[in-house]
Amino acid sequence: MTTVHSIVLGIIQGLTEFIPISSSGHLIIAREFLGITSIDGLAYDAVLQLATALAVVMYFHKDIKRMLLAALGLFTKKEISIADEVLVKALVVGTAPAIVAGLILEKYIETVFRNTWLVAVALMFGSLLIYMAEYVSRKQSYEESLTPIKGFVIGLFQCLALVPGMSRSGSTISGGLFSGLSREMAARFSFLLSIPILVGSGGKKLVDVVMDGADFDLLNLFVGSITSFLVGLVSIYFLMNFLKKNSMMVFVWYRIVVAIVLLIYFV
Repeated sequence: MTTVHSIVLGIIQGLTEFIPISSSGHLIIAREFLGITSIDGLAYDAVLQLATALAVVMYFHKDIKRMLLAALGLFTKKEISIADEVLVKALVVGTAPAIVAGLILEKYIETVFRNTWLVAVALMFGSLLIYMAEYVSRKQSYEESLTPIKGFVIGLFQCLALVPGMSRSGSTISGGLFSGLSREMAARFSFLLSIPILVGSGGKKLVDVVMDGADFDLLNLFVGSITSFLVGLVSIYFLMNFLKKNSMMVFVWYRIVVAIVLLIYFV
């Protein structure tokens, strides 16, 4: 893998992790077209996820600080705001489904799921999911209030992101819209919910890389990670502002076009 490849993969990871078009799917597509055949591809991608997780932490550092204080307050019985308490509980129960599903499906994620045909199908199915979520959101009134039950439901939607092409942000934001949240609120919770999973999966794969003695070019890995972090920050800023006034339909059409191109290319 060259430095140029690392930069390209870093840009793709940072851009597509938060925009609802699937980072894992686009990384698989990019590797296919660039001819990158590294056997440690999933581990490399997971390390890039750590960089994008850092971008979320940087962007939402005030929210995260408040949540940590709220979590500490729950254990020490100190008085905390109801909103902060609800958010912490929603994130905890929302994270659990993806952890369980990830452990169960891990061997398939590393082998069977890394398939370009599956990515194309998942892009189409994810488009339908986002379209339905947008349709439902236009038919109901927004409820800015979050609850642990809504957090759990959104966490179930996050499990769909284990399939490359579905998109973590697309699935969880859709889950938020189905639950009655506004796009902005759904996106905010989606990003916060991504932190434990991105850190957990990226950290686990990083440990696996060290333990297995994988031969990574540390310079290229560093370049890719820095690129992913910087592009990720820009992507979060863009999407949070974009969803204040716009729907996700532009991403639906993009996903459909990419899926059709993939299906034609690999026929």
